[in-house]
Amino acid sequence: MQLSSVSTRARRILVTAATALALVAVPGVTAAQAADNPYERGPAPTRALLEASRGPYSVSTTSVSRLAVSGFGGGEIYYPTSTSDGTFGAIAISPGFTAYWSSISWLGPRLASHGFVVIGIETNSTADQPASRGQQLLAALDYLTRSSSVRSRIDSSRLAVAGHSMGGGGSLEAASDRPSLQAAVPLAPWNLDKSWSELRVPTLIIGGESDSIASVSSHSIPFYNSIPSSAEKAYLELNNASHFFPQSTNTPTAVQMVSWLKRFVDDDTRYNQFICPGPSTGVSISDYRSSCPLG
Repeated sequence: MQLSSVSTRARRILVTAATALALVAVPGVTAAQAADNPYERGPAPTRALLEASRGPYSVSTTSVSRLAVSGFGGGEIYYPTSTSDGTFGAIAISPGFTAYWSSISWLGPRLASHGFVVIGIETNSTADQPASRGQQLLAALDYLTRSSSVRSRIDSSRLAVAGHSMGGGGSLEAASDRPSLQAAVPLAPWNLDKSWSELRVPTLIIGGESDSIASVSSHSIPFYNSIPSSAEKAYLELNNASHFFPQSTNTPTAVQMVSWLKRFVDDDTRYNQFICPGPSTGVSISDYRSSCPLG
């Protein structure tokens, strides 16, 4: 029988049956979840969950020697131990000028525990400039998805970058060079290039109000303003924070990073509430801007 001769009702039955079979083949995904968002991971978010020191996933860690990779200096991988939730999005993070991954390593388990594979990189040289750090972030993502021991846990179509200081400037460079990325999160970013009008990657910039090294007036805010209004973007400014706020556990940073990554890497609209209209200014936050409403 030709497909064209099958009744509309019969075609619907065939499609429904095929969909059901496909769902059975994906462990840990229910029909309701797949129909809504196949990338959704973890429970419905609450502020208490986001502010906790760990998310809902248990996390394991594996080290990567600089001798085993090319294009960056090795690092540390953090990943959810769950094998029942399918694959996860991934994020590469760079430390800042003269710094090592250990300076911001709290971000690894914090983000991974919310359902991401994270690689915190060591740079080829601690003096590497933002453009080089951007290329190293992309090299780390390529390693993570193609060669690493956790590559089978990663959805290579859902990748993001972040970094501190020159690493934050590097995350802007990486987002510019690879527009297929799903998100970028520069932290206290530093870069001599002030215009990012070409960016289309959803970008959350977090700056410190009292940063005297990469002042928000000459770095974070011009970066944010230069990104087109048609792109998804947000700017969070931490009240009285110095340039080094990412080097210690910072709850407002974690809340917004997780929310941004869940929304744009996992396409999880349950996190819209934390982005748009976003946090109010007060004791911890001196400024918040975004391209609301979310697309």
